[in-house]
Amino acid sequence: MKIYNHTALRKACVIVITGTILLSTSCTKNFLDVPPQAKQPAETFWKSQEDAQAGVYAIYGNLRSWANVAFPALAVESIASDEADKGSSTNDASYLNDFENFNVTSTDGQVLGFWEGQYQNINLCNQVLDNIPAIEMDANLKSRLLAEAKFVRAYSYFRLVRAFGGVRLHLTIPKTPAQFNIPRATREEVYAAIEKDLNEAAAVLPTSYPTADLGRATKGAALALHAKVAMYQKNWPLVLSLTNTVMGLGYSLLPDYQSLFRLNHENSSESVFEIQCEYNPGTKDASNSQYSQVQGVRDQTGYWGFNAPSLALSNAFEDGDPRREGTILFVGNTTPQGDLITSAPGDPVRYNHKPYVPFATPFDGNNPRGGQQNVRVIRYSDVLLMNAEAANELGNSGQALSSLEQVRLRARQGNPTILPKVTTTDQIALRAAIYHERHVELAMESDRYFDVIRQGRAAAVFGPKGWKANKNEVWPIPNTQIELSVGVLTQNLGY
Repeated sequence: MKIYNHTALRKACVIVITGTILLSTSCTKNFLDVPPQAKQPAETFWKSQEDAQAGVYAIYGNLRSWANVAFPALAVESIASDEADKGSSTNDASYLNDFENFNVTSTDGQVLGFWEGQYQNINLCNQVLDNIPAIEMDANLKSRLLAEAKFVRAYSYFRLVRAFGGVRLHLTIPKTPAQFNIPRATREEVYAAIEKDLNEAAAVLPTSYPTADLGRATKGAALALHAKVAMYQKNWPLVLSLTNTVMGLGYSLLPDYQSLFRLNHENSSESVFEIQCEYNPGTKDASNSQYSQVQGVRDQTGYWGFNAPSLALSNAFEDGDPRREGTILFVGNTTPQGDLITSAPGDPVRYNHKPYVPFATPFDGNNPRGGQQNVRVIRYSDVLLMNAEAANELGNSGQALSSLEQVRLRARQGNPTILPKVTTTDQIALRAAIYHERHVELAMESDRYFDVIRQGRAAAVFGPKGWKANKNEVWPIPNTQIELSVGVLTQNLGY
């Protein structure tokens, strides 16, 4: 899977945006054999079709940045949940314990990093959306590039609204201080903007791409993300309609659960959207994803061991469920690829299997270990489980059971003695079964924390860790942003 136009990339993969934000980013996975990119001011950019394509490449490239896939994202979206521990050694990055214990304050650096990372994505998207319409170029390509930018902008605003509630809603590049320093939109206004972007994106994006463009946002990605957005608003008829449509687009579950996260199954038939990453020898800026590096087996070939699966997660799997080993690397076990998992005293005894890259994978010492591992954002099994949940909430237990069984059937991997069929038609019992299936199927994929909150179960599930109702539904707005706004931005309750 080697994607995108190398000529346009060589011209300008990195755009330096003057004004509010300076943004230096690289491009997506299949930009191989690319010389170090030059940086070009926005004022001299946005002239040609090649510029338009390079601007969209930069959007995809920033998705794999530190703020999007490493400490800030893992802290805000994963470590606070019951399925993950801080990991690494006791004293390494001990500030991440504040997410486990819900002692995070508005001055926390990871909260700020996450906020900034999402607005960097949004800024790049707005650059594309503001500037490409005036470029003389192929009309169909122009429409598609604009749709891709709308998809990523919606994705970043979804991550922001889950984390903070209402946030600043920038849908164009601010041109004056007054346009930049605006108050927070309401949660409802942010969701409305997200849905508008996704509707417009889905109307244009193709259902698939040729091999050269694999990894770009598709119609299925826009519809599936819209379904998740609707799920968070409990709009069950829309969730059911959108997921039914995605289920007719040709996606399928891979037979072996563990293998779907390996390098040779990136952008598979199960992938609805994933962040593209690459190992590019000699070009550090194009191989900058630390998603695997920060979570891999500590001290084995340069990994750090953060965001470690918890004992509670290990115990959540039903007896014999192969997804337990597909999700968790246990110290003392050997991977299917032949790597013995070891750990020093005081280090974790469990590691996240999903970002695992075999230790013998090529590495030149100049880039993060495991930098070629894509980040799975939406998988088809998630679509099936959203469909099951929506159907159950609407009283259609037959469809709910059918979609749920597709996920459990794959999980059995041909063993009929495990993971018995769920047969209950009682809405409450079936809801609990679907919640359980989301927990184990999507474990360590940064869904669990906000899933439990939207389900209304956070006080019961996270309360023993220190979670408090009417506060911890959201994280604090970064204090530096409030100070820079001179009070225009307001803080969330309790912080």
